[in-house]
Amino acid sequence: VAYLVVFHILFVLFVWTYWKSVFTLPIQPAKKFHMSYADQERYENEERPEVQRQILAEIARKLPVYTRTGNGGIRFCDRCQLIKPDRCHHCSVCAMCVLKMDHHCPWYVLDTVQRFSIFNLFLSLVLCCFPFQGELTNGRSKFHILFLLFVAIMFFVSLMFLFGYHCWLVSRNRSTLEAFSAPVFQNGPDKNGFNLGFVKNLQQVFGEEKKLWLLPIASSQGDGHFFPMRALSEARNPLLTNEEQWEEDGIDEEPQGSSEASSLAIERET
Repeated sequence: VAYLVVFHILFVLFVWTYWKSVFTLPIQPAKKFHMSYADQERYENEERPEVQRQILAEIARKLPVYTRTGNGGIRFCDRCQLIKPDRCHHCSVCAMCVLKMDHHCPWYVLDTVQRFSIFNLFLSLVLCCFPFQGELTNGRSKFHILFLLFVAIMFFVSLMFLFGYHCWLVSRNRSTLEAFSAPVFQNGPDKNGFNLGFVKNLQQVFGEEKKLWLLPIASSQGDGHFFPMRALSEARNPLLTNEEQWEEDGIDEEPQGSSEASSLAIERET
């Protein structure tokens, strides 16, 4: 009875997380990222690429957009006619731009429901290795149980690699797309651009309340349009900026400092 109660509790949680992973609709960017009719007409009538880049830069000036294309331009979707927010990509299967898109999958849509998907993978692993009770008989049921055991082992091995890979992605605060192609910032591509540290990376997916991390509920931070970045946090840190300023000042003032030191040494000798 105890095994059946535990099994069915895990099975209900498995079905719930699977339902949330599959049937939760992906979130599209807000209206402020969409190009207005006047800007759209001005952009389409312009044939010079450099002027088009300037138009996109003017539109994105008031938006929290920090990632760039490979050539340093603003990320723009010509099919959805919008400025792409950071970590947003156009899904060719869904035919729309999806916020924080991980990848499109026939079974999981790992973008806005990453927490439920990871919980579902974890529960799948637990159910695959759920212990069998009782002795095997010599009838047909013996072969059925052995076949189920073999299938469970195959699923466990494949799911273990998939679960471990996505845990690694969460610990680095990366999506599957970002793992294959590093996001590009103003200073160039940086695969650790959104890496804030292990604990803060987990908080981005599971929320700030650590007591709720083991519960399959939605508690992710933000609305999907803006994400804290390592480069910005370092730039806003006064100690780091002072260190950079000190280095620049030290390079500029090195000859003056050396001359003062030499003059003091001469005075001490005299």
